Amino acid sequence: MRKRTFDVDFINPFLQAVIDVLTTMAQVVPTPGRPFLKESTFARGEVSGIISVSGYSNGSIALTFPEDCAKVIVGNMLNESIREMGPDVYDGVGELTNMISGQARKGLATQGMKFHAGIPKVLHGKGHTVVHPTSGPVIGIPFNTPFGDLTVEVSLS
Repeated sequence: MRKRTFDVDFINPFLQAVIDVLTTMAQVVPTPGRPFLKESTFARGEVSGIISVSGYSNGSIALTFPEDCAKVIVGNMLNESIREMGPDVYDGVGELTNMISGQARKGLATQGMKFHAGIPKVLHGKGHTVVHPTSGPVIGIPFNTPFGDLTVEVSLS
């Protein structure tokens, strides 16, 4: 079996964006794992933010959290303890998706890859799916935190 490789110039802006945004906004330092080719549409957590991008190429970026991880990270952003999933968590995940997408797009622009983004959409519930609007591969980038693992998904045509 051939080992799949990914272009680090493309992956690194996403790695750095997640680390910078979560460290700055939520005081959580995530540790990146090994990127992988995601072959299922099932989300790897209970809440996901997805944002469409266009320009250099078309596609989408998604951010998926397990419930407990989302509550802690958004709670840290709001400086409050969140016990239940609800509008505050969903809005926070949408905002994190927007911020991480924006910072990653800024990093990609320095390499000549300019993107514009839509408005983030938040999906939630056990077993929900994240369907990217392109037929291209979906690259998953896992991150570990003390509160659970989160995943960034990138799919571009």
